[in-house]
Amino acid sequence: MGHRVTLIPGDGIGPEVIGAARRTIDATGVAIDWDEQPMGAVAFGRSGDALPGGTVEAIRANRVALKGPVETPNGSGLRSVNLLLRQTLDLFANLRPCRSYVGVPSRYEDVDLVVVRENTEGMYTGIELEMGTPEVEELIRFVGATTGSVVRADSGISVKEITEHGSERIVRFAFAWAADHGRRRVTASHKANIMKFSDGLFLEVARRVAGEYPGLAFDDRIIDALCMQLVQAPERFDVLVMPNMYGDLVAELCAGLIGGPAVAPGAHLGGRDGRELAVFEATHGTAPRLAGQDRADPVGAILSGAMLLRHLGEEVAGDALQAALEAVLGSGEIVTPDLRPPEDDRPVSGTAAFTDAVIASL
Repeated sequence: MGHRVTLIPGDGIGPEVIGAARRTIDATGVAIDWDEQPMGAVAFGRSGDALPGGTVEAIRANRVALKGPVETPNGSGLRSVNLLLRQTLDLFANLRPCRSYVGVPSRYEDVDLVVVRENTEGMYTGIELEMGTPEVEELIRFVGATTGSVVRADSGISVKEITEHGSERIVRFAFAWAADHGRRRVTASHKANIMKFSDGLFLEVARRVAGEYPGLAFDDRIIDALCMQLVQAPERFDVLVMPNMYGDLVAELCAGLIGGPAVAPGAHLGGRDGRELAVFEATHGTAPRLAGQDRADPVGAILSGAMLLRHLGEEVAGDALQAALEAVLGSGEIVTPDLRPPEDDRPVSGTAAFTDAVIASL
């Protein structure tokens, strides 16, 4: 019996890279019943809803999705349709593997680390008060009365929310994932030296949970020091866990270490222990200037597809797909334009030809 998977093509280059990932997954021989659903600008243009209820319910029912990049359209009233999806489904864990691949241009050769990002709270809760509104004026008065601090009247204010519950489940997820995948060390990152009651709570919880995993090494880094050390020597690190905004920034930094977001896969996970709901997607954007030109790099989407297969229990197929992709990248013969170093004057190929090569390698 096959697996039923929600398929969200997305916007811009989304249909091209997700189409490539779908073709390669089907070529592994695993039986997938694809349930295509709209989201983003295309969905908004059709129905006036960037995140249709039917799409959300399809993900809930199927419990797994492969998603392309989506645009939050003007006029939708949404801050971010991606953020809305994560909060609606409580996809609290963002898993971002960052690994070097032979054939992908990069300044580094041996990066192999994983960023685990808390996905639902922190600075991205969406609680903001606009400058000059009665609400922000009331908050400024409250802060002054309770803390004695003076907040300027021309302030816009965002609320950073760090909970014990949110911190514990993301740290516990990171340790469990590290233990299940043969990793050796978990590093928590924070700014607890300054934000003692928010990041300080996150660090306190991380240290407590670490005590339950004596087989794994644990340390922590202040976020600015972590970024500097990642650029200096990324091989020092293994699994990184951190609050939402830090994870967003560090995951992009780590994607830069391996050649850019086009080659970086990802997953948004939720439910009990982060194992019950899963949305897989590459970490890049819609790149509308490349849409429809057969130039988009599908590596991140295909790697996300390999992650999806493993999540479904199809480890052999997932490993085979990743190995086929690595073989094509390593040969350097059939690659999209972004994968060819400037000094290499060999001809480049398109999205479709690259996908054909991966399937042939399978």
